[in-house]
Amino acid sequence: MVRVKLKGINSKTKKLADGSFKTYWYAWKGGPRLEGVPGSAEFVASYNAAVSQKRQAPAGTLLSIMNGFQASPEFTELAERTRKDYVKHILKIEKEFGDFPTSALPDRRTRAILLGWRDELAQKSRRQADYTWSILARMLSWAEGRGLIAVNPCSKAGRLYRADRNDKVWTDDDEAMFLKHAPAHLHLPLMLALWTGQRQGDLLRLPWTAYDGEKIRLRQSKTGVRVVIPVATALKAMLDPIRKREPSPILVNSYGSPWTPAGFQTAWARACEKAGIEGLTFHDLRGTAVTRLAKAECTEAEIATLTGHSLRDVRSILDSHYLSRDPTLAESAIRKLEARTKFPDQTPDRAGTFHEPNGKSVVK
Repeated sequence: MVRVKLKGINSKTKKLADGSFKTYWYAWKGGPRLEGVPGSAEFVASYNAAVSQKRQAPAGTLLSIMNGFQASPEFTELAERTRKDYVKHILKIEKEFGDFPTSALPDRRTRAILLGWRDELAQKSRRQADYTWSILARMLSWAEGRGLIAVNPCSKAGRLYRADRNDKVWTDDDEAMFLKHAPAHLHLPLMLALWTGQRQGDLLRLPWTAYDGEKIRLRQSKTGVRVVIPVATALKAMLDPIRKREPSPILVNSYGSPWTPAGFQTAWARACEKAGIEGLTFHDLRGTAVTRLAKAECTEAEIATLTGHSLRDVRSILDSHYLSRDPTLAESAIRKLEARTKFPDQTPDRAGTFHEPNGKSVVK
């Protein structure tokens, strides 16, 4: 038996939902995951394939920046799914600008070149063009923060894709219809989303150990933000009767097994169709939670602390995405104005004079 020593291999052990542990192997730190078990032909083949595709970056090029970023904690500590998404877009950037000299970044023409490339990507998908651009901007920001480059030409470029979410808010009637017609095992996901404002992926992975009977504690996989969420009475009433003292997922399918993202999305879409709910997704519940908190007169800081959004994101959601021009808000505004007005039920005559019910004129 011939032993082959593979250099640079990195491993990471994770605890699975059932409490067991599994070790994953990577070609190098932050590199692609290897297939098979160590020592197998499949394992060696996947390692050789990964190494053969890894280019040595010449100094002073964007490729050297991209490789450095992918070896940094800022990349390696991202969720595995996020890293995979990043790599797809980084490969596009590498193909186009891998040999671009970093010495040219301060040149004003560089920004025009990069924006022109983003416009080309936008012809296929504005949303994907924005995502690729944001990754390039993040890598250059990382390099700028470490003094590797003097200027980040991708900063403050704005977005091309604007999703109109003004009408994408779950109303009380939508919630009631869903609870009436959807299967019972989908009721808890709805309530968790509405009362915590967390993303679908984080909720599907949420273990029972994150709930202590009073609060839910989690670290958001996308941003790394840690949030502590006091559990509302309505949500507590659903959690406590089925609470477990183990790290198994809180949300399970009708067979009691953990959800896969695709399986959950399919089941959710079918439940919405059965309930007659159109144009709304599970993802809209996160914005709906922000909207309901705002209607309850929570401050932006309170909302951000609960949901894990940044203050800027909360303002953006309330300003242009989710907070539609709800007539109840207008009514509330008038009631508040009346409460602060000395003569809420009186109107002035043409001369501007207010009159009390007994006819006596009142000068304001």
